[in-house]
Amino acid sequence: MYSFRITTGPVDLAFTDRVGGVSAAPFGELNLARDGDDAESARAENLRLLLDDFAPGDDLAELHQVHGNDVLVADAAHLSSYDEAPEADGIVAAAPGITLMVRAADCVPVLLADPDAQVIGAAHAGRLGMALGVVPATVARMRELGGDRITAWVGPHICGACYEVPAALQEEVAAIVPESRATTSWGTSALDIGAGVRAQLAAIGVEVVDAGRCTRESPDLYSYRRDGAGAGRHAGIIRLGGHR
Repeated sequence: MYSFRITTGPVDLAFTDRVGGVSAAPFGELNLARDGDDAESARAENLRLLLDDFAPGDDLAELHQVHGNDVLVADAAHLSSYDEAPEADGIVAAAPGITLMVRAADCVPVLLADPDAQVIGAAHAGRLGMALGVVPATVARMRELGGDRITAWVGPHICGACYEVPAALQEEVAAIVPESRATTSWGTSALDIGAGVRAQLAAIGVEVVDAGRCTRESPDLYSYRRDGAGAGRHAGIIRLGGHR
């Protein structure tokens, strides 16, 4: 169920893998996608299984991710105001009883916390989101809520050796985040979104923990580049409260 899980002070966080759910092939097993060709009943059961294990009783704050840089604050008032997941790619909270979730299948899921200030965040950074600065924007919202000594856990994502892009696109993105420039293992132009995100975090004084592996190279993780429309989604999840 988890590729990585840790408790630090009052904060629980984890990145899921694709093991332990009910989805059939090609999505098997723990597909956490919000939509797609996988059966809706299977996706709902996968989410229930995850939340029952990770945070029974919590409210879930999830997003309709749009590859932008908008960041929302999750609290009781905000959660009750949405009929469905709002469009954004970053979310923060400073209250217990709320589990934040972002989904990915090659993009970079980032979980953030200041355990002392009890402020948490989650961000989804694809190529566009990285270039638009969604992760620094999430950190900025956390600091508005009192977060100071923030640590970021960078989850599973496609590596620079696997993420081939046209040379013109590489130049466009690397002009904004130079650290994202990469070369594939077969010698063509590429982007390393994880390296770009880590550089953005380091530049704004956030401690970075690399908690990921390459999605394309890891069969126990979902990868759109590897599996196309048959790819499900794994997730990054974070909450205040410690293991129950």
